[in-house]
Amino acid sequence: MSFQEASLDYSIRVGGEAGQGIQTIGDTLSKVFSRTGYHVFTHQDYMSRVRGGHNFYQIRLSDRPLSASRDTIDILVALDKESILLYERLVSTKGIVIYDHSILKEEYQNPQFLHIPFIDIALQSGGNKIMANVVATGAVLGMLGTSLDVLFSIIRETLKNKGEEIHKANINAAMAGHEYAVTHCLRCDFTLPQKGKPKMLMGVNEAVGLGAIVSGLKFYTGYPMTPSTGIMLYIAGKAKEYGIIVEQAEDEITAINMAIGASFGGVRSMTGSSGGGVALMVEGLSLAAMTETPVVIALAQRPAPATGLPTRTEQADLLFALHAGHGEFPRIIFAPGNPEQAFFLTNRAFHLSQKYQIPAFILTDQYLSDSQWTIKGFQLEKLAYRDYRIRGDESLSLTDYKRHAFTDDGVSPFAVPCDSRNLVVTDSDEHDEEGHIIEDGTIRKKMVEKRFLKKLPYITEDMNPPLLYGAKDPDIVIVGWGSTYGPMKEAVDTISRYKRIAMIHFSEIYPLPSLNKWNYLDIMRGAHLTLCVENNAGRQFARFIKAETGYEFNGWINRYDGRPFTVESIVEGINGYTG
Repeated sequence: MSFQEASLDYSIRVGGEAGQGIQTIGDTLSKVFSRTGYHVFTHQDYMSRVRGGHNFYQIRLSDRPLSASRDTIDILVALDKESILLYERLVSTKGIVIYDHSILKEEYQNPQFLHIPFIDIALQSGGNKIMANVVATGAVLGMLGTSLDVLFSIIRETLKNKGEEIHKANINAAMAGHEYAVTHCLRCDFTLPQKGKPKMLMGVNEAVGLGAIVSGLKFYTGYPMTPSTGIMLYIAGKAKEYGIIVEQAEDEITAINMAIGASFGGVRSMTGSSGGGVALMVEGLSLAAMTETPVVIALAQRPAPATGLPTRTEQADLLFALHAGHGEFPRIIFAPGNPEQAFFLTNRAFHLSQKYQIPAFILTDQYLSDSQWTIKGFQLEKLAYRDYRIRGDESLSLTDYKRHAFTDDGVSPFAVPCDSRNLVVTDSDEHDEEGHIIEDGTIRKKMVEKRFLKKLPYITEDMNPPLLYGAKDPDIVIVGWGSTYGPMKEAVDTISRYKRIAMIHFSEIYPLPSLNKWNYLDIMRGAHLTLCVENNAGRQFARFIKAETGYEFNGWINRYDGRPFTVESIVEGINGYTG
């Protein structure tokens, strides 16, 4: 059974060179569909250059919830020849390729191809060829048989400072593209009835930023590095409204040290980067661990080593996050798979890092950073917030305050400097309970036990078990983490029509959740086939699971070409094992 037989389900891919307005067309169509009430999922593939190269923006829309892209394309907007060379084979039997032969310098006789003179229409209707992307947007909506009302409101919203004449020219261009498609696309067999209630459209970077803001973030610092920069930009856009200081540091070393300093000084702080930037933060990470200063770090993964592929995706920094920093100390690692998980896990990262005075990682990747989902909204009653710091009058009851006092759970009282009657002392060297430097072996042993061995069991009990989706007694179990959530989920939906299959998805990764809450190993051991799905070559999560639990998967589905999994690629991988 195909996707479209199951429900209304269309994929639109806009392909071309950087600078041709690909993102403008994609973003605009996504907003139109989500505001019309459809479920939307988008993802992008682009080169690390300002102009030229080949890029695409894909939008999938449906009348049911979506969580991944698929390979089949229903409408291909080809703004360069490479789009046709690369994607013609992916166009569905009822699909249409639209292009302007004045741009491609070639005409195609295939009945699936429709020439639409984007530039000529833009010049005639809007007076400027720059409006060709508006013509293309209107044409796609015409092919789908939907009205332009929502598009008109988006044009006015986007160009609110440009004046009525510009508004009118863009609206005319959209109308002309729409009319041309309705008149000339005789093969168009798409149906897109009005849905009604608008849906929220959000990406993971925005969700992480919003989760940090509702968790009490007051200081964010970082150095721009794809794909983490979107988090900093989102928070900077809200900084004035919520009283947050956002500081672009000169490098990542400075960024993490500033974040640690701000946290020590009493405010919730965060930093973020990609793998190369976090590599520079590693010494600071150990400083946070030794001084027991909470800090949240967003690690947005991309292909490496070195600069790698700056605008592509990968899940190859898991073991790096697990082992970064010299010495032994606890940390928390979360890896969301969609905006809702990103929002709540960011909140948990702040909450637990404050509770246990440790660093917390949020692992995302380029695929998550450049994708968008329609979501219902957030259940705010799930948010956790408690100020664990000792401030003002609270300190009056502490007659014998010691910053690193030995306690049963390893967590010491943490007063705010200059907002307490107590002297707050710490040192990056090993220290005693008061925070002063020592070389005593006995105290060293007790401090390691306090910071690491005592805290870890409590942190483990605070971790939530993974998500089980699909059959309760599956023959096949696929296991993944982070960004594999969406394509794995839809792959389970597809294969469950003829096999008993389930997905186990981990978003709270380290420490691994206690089996006392739910013994996920029982499900895995009871299945005939277990497959670990990862965007890396080294099977990092599979190795981690084996090291921590002793469990070894029957097989693996790995992708490491810089591109994300699609639904079909996972289905194909599973079928490769099952026949």
